[in-house]
Amino acid sequence: MRASRISLLLVGLIAVISYFTLFTVLEVKNAIVLQFGDPKRVITEPGLNFKIPFIQNVIFIDNRILDIDAPAAEIIASDQKRLIVDAFVKFKIVDVLEFYKALGNENVARSRISAVVNSRIRGVLGEEPLSAVLSESRSKLMKQITSLVEAEVKDFGIEIVDVRIKRADLPEANSQAIFARMQTEREREAREFRAQGAEMAQKIRSTADKEVTIIKSQAEKEANIIRGEGDGMANKVFAEAFGKDPEFFGFYRAMQAYTEGLNSNDTTMILSPESEFFEYFGDFSGLDN
Repeated sequence: MRASRISLLLVGLIAVISYFTLFTVLEVKNAIVLQFGDPKRVITEPGLNFKIPFIQNVIFIDNRILDIDAPAAEIIASDQKRLIVDAFVKFKIVDVLEFYKALGNENVARSRISAVVNSRIRGVLGEEPLSAVLSESRSKLMKQITSLVEAEVKDFGIEIVDVRIKRADLPEANSQAIFARMQTEREREAREFRAQGAEMAQKIRSTADKEVTIIKSQAEKEANIIRGEGDGMANKVFAEAFGKDPEFFGFYRAMQAYTEGLNSNDTTMILSPESEFFEYFGDFSGLDN
């Protein structure tokens, strides 16, 4: 029993010593072995490692690409337009020892990087007009910002992978004013389009009326010519007929006059009996000559 107790005690002691001595470095981590706060070793390879118990401790630092959602910042463009910019940063810790000496941990690193990014965004975008920030030129501006941020944090053992703008909006008050101005501009354009349409419609109507007048005038001219030619032919026929039998032609014309003048039951005519109109009615006196 005594031997068993001693064995269990030794196993427990070995387990405790192993717990405080051995540690595992994962593939996604780097490790720094500290002795009373001073770094002694940097471990970048994954696997099982050891440290002096109670004297040394280990801190782990992520070796993956990390990201920071920088707080939104209000900038003033070179044309005095205000803009709310929301950016994000991707970075990687490439020198673990320098990173630990300069910043200590990721929380401090995120705060420092966010401050640098906001400062550089204000500096670069503040020299550009609003149109450049909202156009295709923004990609070039972001590369410039990335280079400036990387140059400033490289002494921290950090590599800046990318800096991007997630959102670039106008402040709420400016947005309402710009919306109202855009609405006014669209209404003005609509009025111009309507005025141009009315003008074109008037031109089309005027052209059509002119063409109609010309066509009617031409038709009337041709009709008058044809009518004149017809009257001429009719007169010629009448003249020829009159020349062949003037007495019959006079009688025929008188009959036509009677038909036109006496075509109603209530026709009243006051004429002299000696009028030529009654030439073919005989003697109105009732006496035979």
